[in-house]
This record gives sequence, C-alpha cells and structure tokens, in this order.
Amino acid sequence: MRENLHRFFRAARGAGVRVSPAESIDAMRAVAKVGFADRAVLRDTFLLTLAKTQDEKRALGDCFDLFFSQPEPQRDASEQQKSDDADTSGAHPSADAHGDISGGTENENIGPLAQMLLSQDRSAISTAVVNASGAASLPDIRYFTQRGIFQTRILDAMGIQRLRDDIDELTASNPALAERLQEALNGLRGTVRDAVSQALLLYGREEAENLRNEILRNAPLARIEPRQVEQMRALIRQIARRLRERYSKPRKRQRRGHLDVRRTLRRNAAWGGVPFLTAWKRKHRDRPKIVALCDVSGSVARVSDFFLLLIHSLHEVVDDVRSFAFSGHLIEVSRILETKSPEEAMKEIMAKVGFGSSDYGNSFADFEDEWMSTVTPQTTVIVLGDARSNNLDPRADILRRIGERSKRLVWLNPEGRMTWGFGDSEMPRYATFCSVVRQCSTAKQLERAVSDIVATYQ
Repeated sequence: MRENLHRFFRAARGAGVRVSPAESIDAMRAVAKVGFADRAVLRDTFLLTLAKTQDEKRALGDCFDLFFSQPEPQRDASEQQKSDDADTSGAHPSADAHGDISGGTENENIGPLAQMLLSQDRSAISTAVVNASGAASLPDIRYFTQRGIFQTRILDAMGIQRLRDDIDELTASNPALAERLQEALNGLRGTVRDAVSQALLLYGREEAENLRNEILRNAPLARIEPRQVEQMRALIRQIARRLRERYSKPRKRQRRGHLDVRRTLRRNAAWGGVPFLTAWKRKHRDRPKIVALCDVSGSVARVSDFFLLLIHSLHEVVDDVRSFAFSGHLIEVSRILETKSPEEAMKEIMAKVGFGSSDYGNSFADFEDEWMSTVTPQTTVIVLGDARSNNLDPRADILRRIGERSKRLVWLNPEGRMTWGFGDSEMPRYATFCSVVRQCSTAKQLERAVSDIVATYQ
C-alpha cells in the first residue's frame, strides 16, 4: 500500500498538485489513522492534507477518482446477448445455458486464462488485469506511443500465448468453444486497453505537459494559435514563478559576504587573537532598479500580452521597478501591475493604450517629459517592442540620452533579426544606443533575457 500511495502522489503531481515530500509524509500519517475502508473519508483526507487551492482540490479529486477506479471488464457478444435475453424475459440465464460451455470445459485441457474467461468471473478478470499491470510495470508509462507496448506486456503476463494455443487446438475439436474464447479474448483486449489508457492519464500527464511546454517554449509568440494562448499564459506564469524562486532569496544569503581575516584579527587583539568578534567583507551591490517600457500596439498585440506577464513578475523579483506601456503615447502602469492580478492588469492596460498605432518617437518624448528623472546610473532600462514606428520620427536622440543616463539599456525585440531594418523598422538605428539587443520571439528567449537582466543584481 505504501507503493500505491507513492504512485498516487506522483499522479497527483502530474495533475498539477504541488506535493512536497513533507506533505506526502503528512498525508501518509493521516491515511494510517483513517485507514482505507471508507473511500469518501480517504478522499477527504487527501484533499485536506495535499490541496492548497480550489483548483488543486478539483484536480486532486479527479485524480483520486481515476486512480482508485478500475476499468470494468468488457462483455463479449454472447455474454451481452444473455444479459439482453435475461432482461427481456425477466429471469436469470438458465443453468443449462451455462452448462453447454463451462460444463464442457472441465474435460478440456485448457489453460487457466481460458478457464477464467469462460467462467465469466468479472472480479477475477479485474484482479488478474491489475496483477498483470503490476508485473508489466504499467506505472512506468509516460507517452501515448507506449500504449501498444504495455498492452502486449500485460497480455503476455496474463498468459495470452497459452490462450492462443488453446484457441488453435479447439478450432479443430470444438469450434463453438473456440469462437467463444476468441470473443472473450477480444473483450479482454478492450479491458487491457482501457487499463493502459487510464494509467496514461495518471502517470503520463506530467511528461505530456513537459513535452507540450517544451514545444511552446520554442514556438514563436506571434504565431501562437488561439487555442494555445491560455497554455502559453500558464507557461509564462511558470517562468515568472521560477524567476521569483531563483532570484528572490540569493540576495539575502549573499549579503553578509566572506570573512575578513585581517579586520577580524585586529578586532580581537584584546583576546589574544581569539575570534570572539567576526568581521565580514561586504561586496557593494547596486540597489536593483529597473525601468521597463512595453510596446502594446497592434503590431505586437499578440506578444505584448506575454511581455506584460513577465513585467508583472519583475515587480515581485526586484524591489524597485517602474513600468510603462505605450502605443501612440506612453503611460505608467506600475501601480496597475502591483495591485491587480495579471489578467486584470493586462486587460486594463490594453484598454487604455493597447492595440493602437505605434509611435515610438512620441512615446519616448512622453517619457522624457514626465519620467526621465526615474533613470539614474543604477537603472537598467528595458524596452520591449518591434521598433516599428510607422515611418514617423523615431526620436533616436531621446533613446541616446536614456542610454547615457542609465546603467544599461536593453532592447528585447519579438521579431527575427532578418526583419530588422526592413520596412518601417528602426531597430538598426535604435541598436546603436543600446547596451544589449536581444531577439525574444519565443518564451525560452524571453525567459533567458529577463533572467540575465535580473541576475546582474544578485
């Protein structure tokens, strides 16, 4: 049962429930108290000890129902016909009807699987499928392409080769019984197929999710299909969570620095050099300060949604972040991103300045007039946009002054490098004044670029 619980925890993680080792230990202790007799109590025990949110409760409940259910053995044609006849007549099948088959098998030299199938003992068949699944290591299934392999393994563990031999021998001596066995074998294949499909849902979901995320991470953001938008948003939120986990704590751990031996000895001279008092080398670190300017015009509308999600995460990673959004003009959106959920913030920002015709020159002029003082020698300025200004004045002189005042000027462009400088793209002119210019057409490139920016402050 301990192994079953470990498999359930793994299935729960695949369903999106975050289960830590400590939480799994707590759940196992709780299960040891309540036992397995009452399925409803067991289900509530898992929900109380493992689920942290309503979404996790729903996912964990569905996972529990799937994990602790067994596929019903499929009926063959003759069994279904007898059931229909019984329903029609209102009586159970007669003993003579069963005796034609089961009674005749007692004298036949057939294997245990054939006898079990002919006895139509659904409980015994279910138990045999479960035991064979364990022998075939069914919980190790990860991908849908492995379904056929595990179906074959389970049937082999149940003794299908002997069953095939029995069918071949009976075809000559007892064709009716051979046909009955063949129908039962077809039903068994369906039962095993259902068991493998259920295991794939339980244990293959995490690998399938990882594979889908890896594909999305390398897919161009501008070409994401409508049905993939929500998946991409979930992926961006995962990236944001990784950034928070990776960069929110190291600053505290590294703040003390290394032991300063010379100052320590000097400070403890009164005690003969015994280091009662320690002195530490403190490496000077600039206070993190970021100013982000995000293009939300119509030309990058499909990408700006994901850009804003990453900017939202910066407010939780870095202490001092000022965020701005622009199309034809520029507004500050720092308070919106800090006080509202990502979905609400993006909706409000896009309603105010989104989907318009981009004018980089006018937007840079708005920034210079109102917020140029926010840029200091400790500031990293990030511009996220395609640098297409609709053949209007690009005002590269303002960008030059921003670059001169800031510590670094980073431009993240969602377009491929081959398109920079063509049409109304001002990217080559802007790149002259930037410290770093990166192509960020995929989620993977975007995560790497933002991670590199935040890492400079650690």
